[in-house]
Amino acid sequence: MKTIGLIGGMSWESTVTYYEIINRTIKEKLGGLHSGKLVLFSVDFQEIEECQAKGEWNKSAKILTEAAQSLEKAGADFIVICTNTMHKIAPDIQKNINIPILHIAEATADELDKKEIKKVALLGTKYTMEQDFYKNKLIDRGIEVVIPDDEDRAEVNRVIYEELCLGKILPASKKRFLDIMDKLAKNGAQGVILGCTEIGLLVQQKDTEISLFDTAAIHAESAALKSIEK
Repeated sequence: MKTIGLIGGMSWESTVTYYEIINRTIKEKLGGLHSGKLVLFSVDFQEIEECQAKGEWNKSAKILTEAAQSLEKAGADFIVICTNTMHKIAPDIQKNINIPILHIAEATADELDKKEIKKVALLGTKYTMEQDFYKNKLIDRGIEVVIPDDEDRAEVNRVIYEELCLGKILPASKKRFLDIMDKLAKNGAQGVILGCTEIGLLVQQKDTEISLFDTAAIHAESAALKSIEK
């Protein structure tokens, strides 16, 4: 079994989801008392968020690169960055380590391909929705990506940082997210990517008939399967 190196803490609430899904998946696949071989480097999200807000991506890249290097030294065979937004600097991290990064958007694209989704809506932080580092991974696979309008993007971003990353799960925000998803589906989206690892804490598949793609769950399961592949 390969050892998974997790860069977590962005936020720690969603990192819990990764730990749970990885271990549960490995137990289901291998049976008995099996669980995942994991090393975790959990960063201070306050520090990372301040870098995001100030556009100091080089500084955040340095922080996460040092985390990845520590995981490599600790015996990790590959790296999982437990957040969507910080994959913006995944290429910078990869240049400075000798083990691969399992990219969250590529794992999500694999899942979209399985379901034959050709047009998908993307919800996430404003960075993930508006910049190209994430969307291009999907576009390169022949998948059309749509995002909410300005007002809805601002609300999605606000809920992520002011509520979900603080562990607040509010019914009003859940309703707003479901309304936004309905609007995107009416505009032709065949499914919705929950492109922030906290959104799955607010909205689950049971809440809507629209196909949801929870990136935290997809990424974590992909990591588990990679760790036990022959």
